[in-house]
Amino acid sequence: MRRRSRRKSSTTLLRELDAFPKVPESCVEVSAAGGTVSLLAFTLIAVLSIGEFLYLRKTWIKYEYAVDTDMMSKLLINVDITVAMKCNTIGADVVDLAETLVASSDELHYEPVHFELSPEQKLWQRNLQSMHNCLEDEQNLLESFTEYTVADAKHKKPESEVLAVGSHNACRIYGSLKINKVAGNFHITLGRSIALRSAHAHLSYTLSEEEYNFTHRIDHVSFGKYVPGLINPLDGTEKLTKKNLHMYQYFVVVVPTKVNTFQFSIDTHQFSVTEKERTLNGTKADQGIPGIFMKYDMSSLMVKITEERTPVGQFLIRLCGIIGGIFSTADRKKQPTNSCF
Repeated sequence: MRRRSRRKSSTTLLRELDAFPKVPESCVEVSAAGGTVSLLAFTLIAVLSIGEFLYLRKTWIKYEYAVDTDMMSKLLINVDITVAMKCNTIGADVVDLAETLVASSDELHYEPVHFELSPEQKLWQRNLQSMHNCLEDEQNLLESFTEYTVADAKHKKPESEVLAVGSHNACRIYGSLKINKVAGNFHITLGRSIALRSAHAHLSYTLSEEEYNFTHRIDHVSFGKYVPGLINPLDGTEKLTKKNLHMYQYFVVVVPTKVNTFQFSIDTHQFSVTEKERTLNGTKADQGIPGIFMKYDMSSLMVKITEERTPVGQFLIRLCGIIGGIFSTADRKKQPTNSCF
């Protein structure tokens, strides 16, 4: 019975178990300087830990470039252009590098409209142009996705108001065309297009040169799958001219782009554009016909845009390093006095 009473319980053994020997409290001298060092150490740990947590939440953009191997698939070109001519006098189509008619004007919609904008539409156009200026300053495609794609309705053009006086003096051409991923030419010119064996032609109605007017407004032009709210370089462009034999040219380079963020993933196509316009003199030596020509080329490189942040494991390692380093430094500053020696 006495031997059993001398045995310590398992709970007591666990409490007494300590792999790191401690200095008895009676042998440690407590001072105000030591308390101040401890207070400063805990404060510094808290501040640095908050900083590390904020750094964990911070993200950055990583850009990668790869060869685009998907060259055999089809690509959509989405257009919404208003031309200051009647619908029965103009036509739009796409011709590729081999002068093959890829898409005819029958695949698009032609809607007679008024070229003049309503007050709400003018406000929408000014807002769109101001967004373009902001994006040019940022030089960042992701800004277009994250800041300006809040809602598609924000960028949707208001419905046109029917004017009480005058007939329709313009034609809105809109829709999507499926094209090959090779260089080509989308154009709007006089007459509807017809396909021939080795080329294509436009059947134009009998119009005098005084009736030519390729003043136009581009509400939307994009390549690939439609992305709601994405602002493209030509959106909101308006070209006005009083010259009849006028030719507008847009040189476009299309770049496949994959965007992966913590909020969304999108496969789209961004493009850069260079503009040129000139007035034709009507002579045989002057090459060209009046109209709107959008010559596009496909880039062989693909851009991958990825949003990244610090891994959680790295965050924990940095946090442990901060706590351990500050405690080690604080213990040396305290310099505890062992009065038993």
